[in-house]
Amino acid sequence: MELAELTALLTPEGLRLVDDLGALESTDEVAAAVSRLRAAGHSPDLVSAAVGQARLRHRARAKFGAFSGRMLFTRAGLEQATRLEVAARHAGRFRDAGIGRVADLGCGIGGDALAFAGIGLDVVAVDADEVTAALAAYNLAPFGESAEVRHARAEDVDLTGVDAVWLDPARRTAGHTETTRVGAGDWSPPLDWVWGLADRMPAGVKLGPAFDRDLIPAGAEAQWISVDGSTIELVVWTGALARPGIHRSALVIRGGAAAELTAAGDADDAPVRELGAYLHEPEGAVIRARLIGEVARMLDAGMIDAKIAYLTSDAPAHSTPEGAAAAPFVQSFRVREQLPNDVKALARALRDRGIGTLEIKKRGVDVDPATLRTKLKLRGPEAATLFVTRIGDHRVTLLADRV
Repeated sequence: MELAELTALLTPEGLRLVDDLGALESTDEVAAAVSRLRAAGHSPDLVSAAVGQARLRHRARAKFGAFSGRMLFTRAGLEQATRLEVAARHAGRFRDAGIGRVADLGCGIGGDALAFAGIGLDVVAVDADEVTAALAAYNLAPFGESAEVRHARAEDVDLTGVDAVWLDPARRTAGHTETTRVGAGDWSPPLDWVWGLADRMPAGVKLGPAFDRDLIPAGAEAQWISVDGSTIELVVWTGALARPGIHRSALVIRGGAAAELTAAGDADDAPVRELGAYLHEPEGAVIRARLIGEVARMLDAGMIDAKIAYLTSDAPAHSTPEGAAAAPFVQSFRVREQLPNDVKALARALRDRGIGTLEIKKRGVDVDPATLRTKLKLRGPEAATLFVTRIGDHRVTLLADRV
């Protein structure tokens, strides 16, 4: 979004136009809306801005639910925003630590600041980009004086009266549409400055899940988060926001239900064992947090290979209380049989079993599931899951069913 589009949008006429458009779901709807608005005499800047917002509001439902209907976005800001259900959990940690006023440094469109303000915290939301800060101010306007927005660099903000900070360093090039990732040396604010601030006051630092673990400060709590099968972020907590004795945690959210695995440090991996009747795929947050061994011991399971993040056991997860407690941290499958690795022989075997719907998972092998699916020419009424992986030096193909 350019400044001229923002200026046209932030008017009674512009905001009314966005609300009247509703959510635009398809390119045909977008094209029709553009033609209709231009024919009605609206300016190109206003048409571009209003139609763009209507399209983004549709996409934003996945992250912000009903709140998306009164928010404004940039494409890059929406892509980088924290999901509201996750932001609410972060905000709860601040409240539970006795924090009353928090500075959100690098607030983007204001997703995290919304969560802070929504549970009664005072928030100072800061962004270095003028357009993004203006959109954050609009999104936070319902909270009045309890949510202040500033257009400034994080490094220049006076933190007097602030109890704790939330930092989401910009890890991509500047812009509102297409952006590219940059190295840690080019983050804004710089990583060294972030860690320095986090050492002086309680902080939560949002990072990518693949962040270099060697750069996590000693003594901090590192929490990886998975939502509905996707590992979305790492948060490093310091000071009063870090829980005593916990340095590694995996928060797993599926269908709105949350479970968390915590530990004082990385867990030792479980021993390798022969393939059993069940295969368990750990959630990404568990793998990133290196807590696979904890889950394996709860399941009485072992690794299928020392370098492959699949677990195997003879009994289903819910066969013991400990296994049931581990169930949220894995996706479990009952192994049917081992099938041929050769594509033609595999296709025949699947056809013989009437399998037309196939979920394909792979780990440790160079396989493109989409390409493999095309070659298999599936047909039939049955459904199953196919694992293509490696055990030792051998490639294995396993047919399984979700438990």
